[in-house]
Amino acid sequence: MRSLLASLALALFLSPALAAPADFADLRAKLSAARESLVTMLVNKDKRGADHQKVVKDTADAVSASLAKLKAPPGKEAQFKELVENWNAFKATREKELVPAILAGKDAEAKAIATGIQKERITKCQQLVGELGG
Repeated sequence: MRSLLASLALALFLSPALAAPADFADLRAKLSAARESLVTMLVNKDKRGADHQKVVKDTADAVSASLAKLKAPPGKEAQFKELVENWNAFKATREKELVPAILAGKDAEAKAIATGIQKERITKCQQLVGELGG
């Protein structure tokens, strides 16, 4: 009996837990921080150095890490999948197009990306986090 309880406890500890509303509220805060760090880089030319580039990368990685630990609430698997897909698209565009444009001084191009598809994606992510309980 003791071994069965220990096995169940270990399985529960190792498996992704159902996300609580607080987990999605934390994710919402991390999404906001990731967006804010990028906007700061876009609008402040003095915030494009290695230190701030690390902040931009770290805030995005924090969102990805949080998402990897979460599991969809029951009945909301489609919304969770859509959230992950939107975040992954946002992060890929951020890393491959937006940050390079900012660092190259292509401010008009960077602003077009940031206020276009990226704004749509981050808004969708925030909406979905709300639907998921955050």
